[in-house]
Amino acid sequence: MEIKRNKYLSQLIESRDNGFPKVITGIRRCGKSYLLKEIYREYLKSDGVLADDIIILELDDDRNVRYRDPLILGDHIRELCRYKTKCYVIIDEIQKVYSIVNPNLTDGKHVLAKSSDTEIITFVDVVLGLSREKNIDLYITGSNSKMLSTDIITEFRDKAVNIHMSPLSYEEYYGHVGGSETEAVYSYLQYGGMPLAVLQEDDNKKKDYLKNLFETTYFSDIIERHKMKRGEALDELCNIISSSSGELLNSEKIANTFHTVRHESIGKQTVESYIGYFKDAFLLREARRYDLKGRKEIGAQRKYYFTDTGLRNARLNFAYPDEGQMLENVVFNELCYNGYTVNVGSFDTVEKNKAGESVRKTNEVDFYASKGTREYYIQVTADMSDEKTKNREIRPYLMLRDQIQKVLVVNKPIKESRDENGFTIIGASDFMLRFLK
Repeated sequence: MEIKRNKYLSQLIESRDNGFPKVITGIRRCGKSYLLKEIYREYLKSDGVLADDIIILELDDDRNVRYRDPLILGDHIRELCRYKTKCYVIIDEIQKVYSIVNPNLTDGKHVLAKSSDTEIITFVDVVLGLSREKNIDLYITGSNSKMLSTDIITEFRDKAVNIHMSPLSYEEYYGHVGGSETEAVYSYLQYGGMPLAVLQEDDNKKKDYLKNLFETTYFSDIIERHKMKRGEALDELCNIISSSSGELLNSEKIANTFHTVRHESIGKQTVESYIGYFKDAFLLREARRYDLKGRKEIGAQRKYYFTDTGLRNARLNFAYPDEGQMLENVVFNELCYNGYTVNVGSFDTVEKNKAGESVRKTNEVDFYASKGTREYYIQVTADMSDEKTKNREIRPYLMLRDQIQKVLVVNKPIKESRDENGFTIIGASDFMLRFLK
């Protein structure tokens, strides 16, 4: 059964024939090529587009190596579309197109560009040129470090539509697997939503696939892109962030932890650079602190969440999974998937200590999420049957006397209800499948 990616299909349909190239970005193996070559192609055919008017060029095919030259690629696509009223052109693995020196400067010869050359022609020039052809609607994607990076969005500036894909959201995942919501949530927390992991029938195969994906693909991409000679520090930093998911971190705290674990020093600047590499490769997302009373972002501390919990757990060898941390990560991703702006909520209060002295205390709410006129404070917990746990979770809410809806997300199969304080209590699956919509 096909895994549906309706959100992204809708974005493609909405941007169809708009005169701009569509650039599909996202973490490796999240389904970008499948979206274009299978799902979108079938949609176009169902809407009356002839199969001959849908051109798919795979640049990782040895039969297409000559089209890795940018000018030859441009000429080839124009020739294929010359006598057609409308062509839908899908170019996969666009990063295979190499850069050449402007032939006007080399007596017409196509010379491979060096990093020091400035007058060069790249795949960006070809994509923008083809997109100006009235009878071409162009779609591109790729899978190497450059194409995956957020830099690609900057290269096209406002001259392309960027459609950013993530691994399967919980909504997409449950739409595929169905069955018990309790079992679906647990499996999703453990193994995430990488499509090929989801399609593995055996749990051990899921684990092997995810661990291998991290080692042989994501790390090698980052090391290649940033020309790193050794990856040990990068590897350890990833482990630290994996085990600290949901904790407030800054570069100094991470550097100190690194020193404790490795007995080596690492600079704060290096830590920030490495975190930037993970974010650029779409492995990590960042949530900044937000002062709920001052209504502004504050401080250098951040929370870092993995784009996929299966990848996060693979870094920890699927050992000692913290259900609360994983659920918090999943809720954060689902909020982002549904278009919310998400921050870590924070506010200070002055309280009396045991000695009767006034002390300042910082209180935290897992998430402050907003979209349009909708605003929520959200606390996430694996279980709230213990009175002590419940009191800890609702304590910040009791001190926040504003009108913003206060939500407690629990990993239990319960529907939405209200407690005696008027706070919303809701099961994780119901929250992600219905409440956020």
